[in-house]
Amino acid sequence: QVQLVESGGGLVQPGGSLRLSCAASESIFGIHTMGWHRQAPGKQRELVAALTSGGRINYADSVKGRFTISRDNGKNSVYLQMNSLKPEDTAVYFCAFGIGARDYWGQGTQVTVSS
Repeated sequence: QVQLVESGGGLVQPGGSLRLSCAASESIFGIHTMGWHRQAPGKQRELVAALTSGGRINYADSVKGRFTISRDNGKNSVYLQMNSLKPEDTAVYFCAFGIGARDYWGQGTQVTVSS
């Protein structure tokens, strides 16, 4: 069973930066999509950014120009660089890998943006 482990969350002041990392527990072939989602209290989980094996990148409108998704295929890892953070970015962030017809999810990492 593939396991994804996120790291890099924490407390940051508005305007600050964080870099989230997500690594798979084993070597994986056939990952077609790597992405980051988030869920704020009382809200539905939403897509933040996704990167396909073909190089297509999608960002939520709310994070365009501030967040950057990247991947390291050799390490089966995906990253999310978050700059100019806002209080409304506060949420639990989850990474997800699409492999074949299945999606694999990490356990989530808390990001809190507050002064």
